Amino acid sequence: MDEPMQVDRQGNLDNLKAYISNGNYAPGDRLPAERELIGALGMTRSTLRRALDALEQEGMIWRHVGKGTFLAQPREDEASAALLDISSQLTPVKMMQARLCIEPAIAREAAINASGKTLGQIHEAIVGCEEAPDWASYEEFDDQFHHAVADAADNILLSALYDQLNQVQRAVAWGNVVRETQRPPRSHTSFTEHRLIAKAIESRDPNGAQDATRRHIGSVSARLFGGI
Repeated sequence: MDEPMQVDRQGNLDNLKAYISNGNYAPGDRLPAERELIGALGMTRSTLRRALDALEQEGMIWRHVGKGTFLAQPREDEASAALLDISSQLTPVKMMQARLCIEPAIAREAAINASGKTLGQIHEAIVGCEEAPDWASYEEFDDQFHHAVADAADNILLSALYDQLNQVQRAVAWGNVVRETQRPPRSHTSFTEHRLIAKAIESRDPNGAQDATRRHIGSVSARLFGGI
């Protein structure tokens, strides 16, 4: 395909997107019939259909034979809604059981695949946790620590899976946690547990990283929710 044709197709696609945006259509709304779109956009039928095909591939619209073309729910919103629905059906203990199934395996992969950059991110998060002035800051750095471990696994699917797991965890667990101090005490067990996980990953010890993560999650669950 030559460059001018690519430019024309992109221009037609942009014009269709602008038409939809300017029309203030909401997810689930039906778009005008092809005849009306052709007149409004000055496109041929084949050009319009190519642009609609492109929007459907992007997930922006969906088409139902005999009913018409509809504006789709943004995929990110759909994913968020699905996670919220899962969160509403989980207890904190079930949440920790899910973590126990998934995160030790991720840590094992991290010990095999971690780069110098991700090891640095893990250690930065550990320091952030230990120096956090309050629980909100600690939880932010704790998220960074576990996310860095997932990134160290060097598998985009595992990293995305951890992100979704963490979103559900925050919705399920932390509303049920009562803090008795302003910040984590110096004796907070997660400090040592984080360092043991990091040491095993840095030492390229998959079994050690997996076991250390399993012990850490079990410890958190016991402290917050009375065990798994």
